[in-house]
Amino acid sequence: MFEVRFHGRGGQGAVMAAQTLAEAAVLEGYHAQAFPYFGAERRGAPVKAFARIDKKKIGIKSQIYEPDLLVVLDGYLPEIEPIAEGLKVEGAAAVNVAVAPEEYELGVAVRCVTVDATTIAYEKLKAPIVNTAMLGAVAKAQDMVSLDAIMQAIRDKFGEKLGARAAALNAEAAKTAFEQARTGRCRGDKELVHKDAWLPPWNEIPPGTALGVEKRGEIVVGPGSSWQNPTGTWRTTSPRYMKEKCIRCLRCWWSCPEGTIKRLEDDFMRWDYRYCKGCGICAEICPADAIEMVRGVREW
Repeated sequence: MFEVRFHGRGGQGAVMAAQTLAEAAVLEGYHAQAFPYFGAERRGAPVKAFARIDKKKIGIKSQIYEPDLLVVLDGYLPEIEPIAEGLKVEGAAAVNVAVAPEEYELGVAVRCVTVDATTIAYEKLKAPIVNTAMLGAVAKAQDMVSLDAIMQAIRDKFGEKLGARAAALNAEAAKTAFEQARTGRCRGDKELVHKDAWLPPWNEIPPGTALGVEKRGEIVVGPGSSWQNPTGTWRTTSPRYMKEKCIRCLRCWWSCPEGTIKRLEDDFMRWDYRYCKGCGICAEICPADAIEMVRGVREW
């Protein structure tokens, strides 16, 4: 049995990728299954999806804990989660990152395929939805399911949902990623760090906001504890603030849904890029065009 675990963020299409890979495997004559696992169901939040492929009927229904192939739709995820945990030493990884495999730190040293799927998605689809481009990398990372079968599954699945034109563009994204993907071996110098979890009995759970923020060992619980989870790596575009154009109307400060914009003493703005998700609302509502969204995870 060949097991694949997908790691991505809400909105990147990890679930569709797993389903499409399973359909491609069926086209090749295999039995296959695909299913998701959701934590917080919101755009940008880490999600997992799974696919199993075998020559015989598959009876197991559990999550995949020791995958043969790890597919990472956001190369920053290993910085916040030990996503490579359980990956077999003889396994492989396909990662959306712009560097060569030898430059990428996954937490385990395995055979690795890297590709800048985000750039391909912007060029082909005009949006940072990287699932089909990553399926091209998947085709290069394993030998069971061919690129032709993956492209046909993309045309079938996406054509049914989005139409022939979108299906063709997504299939083209997969082919381009296959051609541009680089193969090597990623680094495993960094220890996989497991975050502590607070698992209280029912009578220790704070009732709403009544108890405020509490510290349980090294874990902070209750409202206002989101500072423990830097979400700045969620974004694919970043706001660039041009102070010389700012008229200090404070609309961006008022409208930021994450509260990442801070007012300085002179009423100019400062962004906390550790938590900015790149939603672009600040740039959209600025009447002076003092904010523009620029590709990349960066600070000014």
